[in-house]
Amino acid sequence: MMKINVANLADRPGEEIPFEFTTTAGEIDAIADTYSFEGDIVVRGVYVHTGRCYRFTGQISCTKSFVCDRCLEPSSLQQVHDFNEEFQHGSEPVSGGEKAKIVNYFDGDVIDLSPVVRDVLLSDQPLNNICNADCRGLCLKCGANLNHGDCGCDRTVIDPRLAALQQLLKQNNSSIE
Repeated sequence: MMKINVANLADRPGEEIPFEFTTTAGEIDAIADTYSFEGDIVVRGVYVHTGRCYRFTGQISCTKSFVCDRCLEPSSLQQVHDFNEEFQHGSEPVSGGEKAKIVNYFDGDVIDLSPVVRDVLLSDQPLNNICNADCRGLCLKCGANLNHGDCGCDRTVIDPRLAALQQLLKQNNSSIE
């Protein structure tokens, strides 16, 4: 688990303390249906007591494995995700004229970063798993992977709004002959 004891920092506001953890997707329950995180997930950063709360900033490094949605080839991608989270003692927001801010709450002297790391990893994923921005995908006619070369199929797609015009042109050409 990724737990940090912050009791030693309570009397030293403003002092930054570095941290580093290595975990796996299974340990933090970062499991998805369409991709997985392979190998170690490395979390590095610093935390500081601001006087009001504890602020954690850092980066999460991982390797994502997936099947490309365009070409259906297995792929992997190195990812780095930034995070910046605040933790406050108790369970209620500070009252007063202060605008409500999203803050994580904790009790005791230990803060567990596992839920934050899991949430950052899963929420930062794109909706589509694409091996690279230039992926050409599969041919709609024969199913060949166009990243390996052109298959030779005629992939011309006629705009359906112009289909009636195309029919008129065909009729006109056949009546001329």
